[in-house]
Amino acid sequence: MLSDTIFSLPFMQRAFLAALAIGLAAPAIGTYLVQRRLALMGDGLGHVALTGVGLGLLTKTSPVWGAVLVAVVGAAAVELIRERAKASGDVALAMLFYGGLAGGSMLISLSGGNANLNSYLFGSILSTSVGDLWAIAALAVGVLVVTLGLRRALFAVCQDEEFARVAGLPVRALNLLMAVTTAVTVTVGMRVVGVLMVSALMVVPVAAAQQLTRAFAATMGAAMVVGVGAAFSGVTMSYYADTPPGASIVLIAIAVFMIASISAGLVRRGHGRSGSGARPRTREPDPTAEQAVATGRSLPQ
Repeated sequence: MLSDTIFSLPFMQRAFLAALAIGLAAPAIGTYLVQRRLALMGDGLGHVALTGVGLGLLTKTSPVWGAVLVAVVGAAAVELIRERAKASGDVALAMLFYGGLAGGSMLISLSGGNANLNSYLFGSILSTSVGDLWAIAALAVGVLVVTLGLRRALFAVCQDEEFARVAGLPVRALNLLMAVTTAVTVTVGMRVVGVLMVSALMVVPVAAAQQLTRAFAATMGAAMVVGVGAAFSGVTMSYYADTPPGASIVLIAIAVFMIASISAGLVRRGHGRSGSGARPRTREPDPTAEQAVATGRSLPQ
């Protein structure tokens, strides 16, 4: 039986707990990134995290905590550049991509390059140790505390920074907090799906949830359900089919997105046919930023 095989193995128990942590944390912060049209932020910070991995290998310290430190510094730097230098988000992300890759390559080369980088690039959830699990759990709890506890304030900043500033919210601090939380999520996902694919787990479940929901809170909740489901399914698939866990998780999340898109399209088509002979209704006006924050609805994308 399933319970007598997978869940009786200690390394699989740790893998499922790590999957639960990243399955909840990644879509939670990803909902804000998608709302701000910064879906590739996770990719940029993933490349910066490689510099932290190289720094950890060079100094003979923990690559995971090195990745946390460097990714947090990089996230704060790009947010300040975006705000003060008026640089576009694309330019800032490009600097993250290329600077992170170059720095990581240089430091890893100087360290001797003896480590197996595949575990950091593509994840190695099945080899999660007890120490790794405690670190992943602590970081994931921190991400959830920020994303859920400050939901209304972060949502207001994502919808309209000017409105949030007029409302008295500390916009700069919230933007920095969001960037740092994204960096922490990237390092949490590094052990699960790898730095090259963690952005997919932050974005794809949110995109799938958006096909079926409209309210911000509902989208976040549905995205977290999809994230956990994809993570658990991917770990199970990797055990029985001997497939890479990170790739399995991401591909399952993409499959869920495709199913949700097709289902939403069929529902809209059905509504269109059933209402074709009905009296046309006046279209409800799109919400303003103030109305969106008050009701928890997302502005039209």
